[in-house]
Amino acid sequence: MPQKITEKSILQCSQGTSETPLKVTSQNFFFIENKAIATEQDKQPNVNINPFGLCKLKPILGGYGPCTPAPLSWLQTTKKDEINGFKILLDNSICPCAKGGSIKVVDKGHRENHEA
Repeated sequence: MPQKITEKSILQCSQGTSETPLKVTSQNFFFIENKAIATEQDKQPNVNINPFGLCKLKPILGGYGPCTPAPLSWLQTTKKDEINGFKILLDNSICPCAKGGSIKVVDKGHRENHEA
């Protein structure tokens, strides 16, 4: 069963070379293990989602150019549960990047079992 994710979740882009933590700014009153629960609103580049190192879709001489994340909208969120009118993100949520990659959750950011 999918699990809710928190501000300590780790994200990875299919075209990036490194992982990055998710920063939750959409709400500050619902927590798991004292970590804010993430919602579909946590998708702003360089605010909620930082660069994923280098972008494999930007080949340059000798490697790749820097990642500039362009998240579109989170998919596979909760069906009914909401915080502030926004669906909650799950450990199987994905977010397409306008540059061509797909962002996924590689660590939900907590130990407890919090099913959606």
